[in-house]
Amino acid sequence: MASTAAGKQRIPKVAKVKNKAPAEVQITAEQLLREAKERELELLPPPPKQKITDAEELNDYKLKKRKGFEDNIRKNRTVISNWIKYAQWEESLKEVQRARSIYERALDVDHRNITLWLKYAEMEMKNRQVNHARNIWDRAITILPRVNQFWYKYTYMEEMLGNIAGCRQVFERWMEWEPEEQAWHSYINFELRYKEVDKSRTLVMVHPEVKNWIKYANFEEKHGYIALARKVFERAVEFFGEEHISENLYVAFSRFEEKQKEFERVRIIYKYALDRVPKQQAQELFKNYTVFEKRFGDRRGIEDVIVSKRRFQYEEEVKANPHNYDAWFDYLRLVESDTDADTVREVYERAIANTPPIQEKRHWRRYIYLWINYALYEELEVKDPERTRQVYQACLELIPHKKFTFAKIWLLYAQFEIRQKNLQNARRGLGTAIGKCPKNKVFKGYIELELQLREFDRCRKLYEKYLEFSPENCTTWIKFAELETILGDSDRARAIFELAIGQPRLDMPEVLWKSYIDFEIEQEEYENTRGLYKRLLQRTQHVKVWISYGQFELSIDSDDRIQRCRQIYEEANKSMQGCEEKEERLMLLESWREFEDEFGSLANKERVRKLLPEKVKKRRKITAEDGSDAGWEEYYDYIFPEDAANQPNLKLLAMAKMWKKQQQEDEEEQEEEEQQVPQGKEAQENSEPEEQGPAGHREEPENEYDDRDDESSSSSSSSDSESDDGDREDDKDKTEETKADTEKL
Repeated sequence: MASTAAGKQRIPKVAKVKNKAPAEVQITAEQLLREAKERELELLPPPPKQKITDAEELNDYKLKKRKGFEDNIRKNRTVISNWIKYAQWEESLKEVQRARSIYERALDVDHRNITLWLKYAEMEMKNRQVNHARNIWDRAITILPRVNQFWYKYTYMEEMLGNIAGCRQVFERWMEWEPEEQAWHSYINFELRYKEVDKSRTLVMVHPEVKNWIKYANFEEKHGYIALARKVFERAVEFFGEEHISENLYVAFSRFEEKQKEFERVRIIYKYALDRVPKQQAQELFKNYTVFEKRFGDRRGIEDVIVSKRRFQYEEEVKANPHNYDAWFDYLRLVESDTDADTVREVYERAIANTPPIQEKRHWRRYIYLWINYALYEELEVKDPERTRQVYQACLELIPHKKFTFAKIWLLYAQFEIRQKNLQNARRGLGTAIGKCPKNKVFKGYIELELQLREFDRCRKLYEKYLEFSPENCTTWIKFAELETILGDSDRARAIFELAIGQPRLDMPEVLWKSYIDFEIEQEEYENTRGLYKRLLQRTQHVKVWISYGQFELSIDSDDRIQRCRQIYEEANKSMQGCEEKEERLMLLESWREFEDEFGSLANKERVRKLLPEKVKKRRKITAEDGSDAGWEEYYDYIFPEDAANQPNLKLLAMAKMWKKQQQEDEEEQEEEEQQVPQGKEAQENSEPEEQGPAGHREEPENEYDDRDDESSSSSSSSDSESDDGDREDDKDKTEETKADTEKL
C-alpha cells in the first residue's frame, strides 16, 4: 500500500469481476502441467568444448574464469558457495597457494561458517599439507569449540597419522569443554583401543545419568574389576539418593549381583528399591523380582513378592484418594495378615486420620468401621486392652454427637469393658450415650445387658427412660409388659398395656392390641379380653378384628361358644354392610361359611350361602394422568344379595339377556336347517353334535354381565352413567326391546 503526503494510506483498486459465471471450458492443474511440458521450448545446446593448445590460450582461459569468479564475489560477498567454487577451481589447477588465499579471504567475510572451515581443512589434507591442516583445525576449534565435527575430524586425522599423544591432547582439550556423551564415548573407545583403562573412568563425573553409571559399572565388570563395579553401583545409589531414584539402576545392580551368585544381596537390593521407588515406576522392578524369586527363592519369597506388589497397589490407591475407605480396608486386611503390629498400627493411624470432610452420617458410615476394626485388632490380635480402651475413647470423642452418633460404637465399648470385668465403666459409657444422644439401639443394648445381669430394677428404670424418649414405640411397651409378666406381676403388666393403648400416637397399634389381647388370654381373663375386643372395635371395624374375635370365642371351652361366635359373625356382617371394601366383607363371609361348615346346621349353612355375593366381570374406563381417555379395563365386582334387592333392574336385565341369547340361537338353528341338505345318516350324525353346541352354550353362568348392559340399566334407573351419548341411545333401544319381551313372557 502506498502512502500519500498527508500520511493517509491509499488502498489500491481491486479489479471487479463482472461475469462470475464458470467458464465453459474447465482447465485442471494436470492439464496445465501437461500442456506446459508439451509446449516446452527447445533446450539450448551446451557450449562447445574448447581445446587449449598452448600456454597463451591457457592464460587467457584462466584470466576469463578468474574474472568471472571475482565478478560474482564482487556482486555478493556473503554467498560462500561462490568462494568455495572459486577455491575448488583453483585447487583443480594445482594452484594451492591461490586456493589458500581465497579461503582466507572468505574466512574474513564469514569466519563462523562451518562448511568453509571443513572445505579448507580437507583441501590441505588432500594435498598432504599436514601442518597447514593442523593450523586450520586449531583455529577452527578455537573459534568454534562447540562444533563437534571439527574435533572429530581433528582427532581422526591425528590418529590416522599415528600421533597418539597429539590425539590424546586434542581429546583432553575437547573434554575440558564437557561435550555431549558421544564425545566422551569416543574418547573412552580411543583409550581402550590403546589399552589405557585407567584414563577411561571420567565420564560419569560430567554426565552423571543412570545409563552412564550402568555403563561405567559394566565397563569395570567387563575388565574383571568386580569390586570396582560393585563400588560404582554403590556410589550411584548414594549419588542419586531417594529423591532421584531410578528402577533401572537397581535392576542393573541386582542383575550384576545375580551374576556373582550373591542371592541374598540381590534380595536385599530388590526390597530396598521397592520400599523407595514410586509405585507407578516400579513395574519392571516387580517383574524382575518375581522372576528372581521363582528362579532362586522359596515359596515364602514368592509370596512376599506378591504381597509387596499388592501393598504398592493399595498405597497408590489411598494416595490418589485418601477417603476411599474400601481401599483402606483391603490394605489393612493385607498388612494384618503379613506384617508386625507396629506396621499395622501405622497404617491404621494413617487411615483414621482421613476424617470425612462433611459432618453427615452417610459419609461417616464406612469411616467408623476403621475405628471398630482398629479396636478389635488391638484387643484380639495384639491383646492390649489399655490401647483398645484408648482407641474407643478417641473414636467417641471424634464423633459429633450433637449431629449424629453411632450406637454400635457405644455398645462395642460397653461389651469390651464387660469382657475386661469392668462393669462400672460399661454402665458409665452407656449412661453417657443415653444422656448425650439417646437412640433405640443404645436403650435396647443397655436393657439387654441388665437383663443378662438380672438387674430387673435397673431394667424398669431403663424402660421408663426409654418410653419417655419414645412413647410411640409399641415394641418397647410390649417388651416392658413382657418383662413384668415374666416377673409375675400381671397387674403391672396390665397397667403398662393400658398406658400404651392410651397414647395419642403409636407406630404399630395393631401389634400392641394383639399383644394385650394375647396377654389377657394367657391370664385366662376372658371378660377382660371381650372388653378389649369391644374397645378395639369401637376404634376400627377391620375384618381381621372381627374374625379374631370370633375365633377367640370359639376357642373358649364353654357351652355357648358356638352361639357366641355366630352372634359375632352376624354383628360383623351387619356392621360391614355399608363397607366400601367388598373384598373384606367377602373374607368375613368366607370365614363364617368355614365356621358353619364345621359347626353349623344345614339351615345355617344355607343362610350363609345366600349371603355370599356373586362375582361379576365389568369394564370401566381408564383415564390417563393428563385426563385423556386411555381405553377400558376389565375388573371383578361382587354383588351382595341386599345390593341386588336394592337394584331390581339387575335381575330383570339378566333374564332379558338370557332370553335374547336363546332367541338368537333358535334363529341360527332355523337358518342352518333351511340351508342344510339331508345327506343320509352320516349327515345326521354330524348334525347332532352341532345341535348340542347351543345347549352347551345355554349352560353358561348367569352372573357374567357385559358392562354395557350394566351401564344401560344404570342409565335407565339413574342419571350417573359414564357412557357416551351414542351408547345411551343404543341402551334405550335395548331396554325398550327387553320391556316388550318381558311383557310377552
